[in-house]
Amino acid sequence: MPTFIAVNVLLFAISMYVNNCPKNSSSCVAGFLGRFSFQPLKENPLFGPSAATLLKMGALEVSKVTYDHEAWRLITCMWLHAGFIHLVSNMLSLVFIGIRLEQEFGFLRIGPLYIISGIGGSLMSALFIESTISVGASGALFGLLGAMLSELITNWTIYANKFAALLTLVVIIGINLAVGFLPHVDNFAHIGGFMTGFLLGFVLLIRPQFGYVSQKNVPIGYHASAPKKPKYKTYQYILWGISIALLIIGFIVGLVLLFQGFDGHKPCSWCHYLSCVPTSSWSCNKSSKSVSCMSSQIGYQWNLTCSDSGKTKNYLLKDATDAQILELCTQLCT
Repeated sequence: MPTFIAVNVLLFAISMYVNNCPKNSSSCVAGFLGRFSFQPLKENPLFGPSAATLLKMGALEVSKVTYDHEAWRLITCMWLHAGFIHLVSNMLSLVFIGIRLEQEFGFLRIGPLYIISGIGGSLMSALFIESTISVGASGALFGLLGAMLSELITNWTIYANKFAALLTLVVIIGINLAVGFLPHVDNFAHIGGFMTGFLLGFVLLIRPQFGYVSQKNVPIGYHASAPKKPKYKTYQYILWGISIALLIIGFIVGLVLLFQGFDGHKPCSWCHYLSCVPTSSWSCNKSSKSVSCMSSQIGYQWNLTCSDSGKTKNYLLKDATDAQILELCTQLCT
């Protein structure tokens, strides 16, 4: 887990270096940081890089996965963060949840659980998000929460204060999922990660039943009067088998649908409410819709005109890249 935290922090630093805000904007936040300074807050209120930079670094965008066959984005997006606030909140959660689980079950179980849950969250997100990009470790973190719940269920007989522990865990999970009903939060990644982690918990976090370990350590020559206990209870084996089958089927079906261009909102018209519930205080309309500009160039002089608003502006750019033009177009149209 500390290694995962270090990788997330390092990739955020690399993202900010690649972003190089002063090169594309004159209103960067924390300008004293140089090329590590943040994008203007009206563009990224989380103190981070631009959407174009995140896309370049490996953010999840459905069209690139489906039509350009960039399936690796399902993995890379879980190591990127939209901003400093996003990074800190996720890493604090990883410290309090991930490290505790790793100390209890070991890295060989929790490491794969974290990564596979993150991929499951990315897959669910890709099946339902429309035109926005997605980054963050939230799917993997919800996978850890889901695994904690299934671990409690499958090892039910060895716990004291079972119902108190179950109620506490359900309340924590409920609160975190409820946050996903706010706008600009990808709750589909949370749900996908949680479901994946919940099933993986039955597979990876199963414990021997009470009395098996002490029975295993009986001295040689000693004959216990009680019948020998199996390592796991029957219901644990059943949950293990069902979870393995559902995981395999779920990932195969999900990937096939994704590469066929499946849009989860068409057969499920109400599913968008799982990620955002509109109220009188906020709207769920996508404010981050794609933008386009008409451009013309004379030497180093570029003229951009926003297709939606008609707003126009001149820029002096040497060796302009497509990412720079897209960035300036986004700023102009917003």
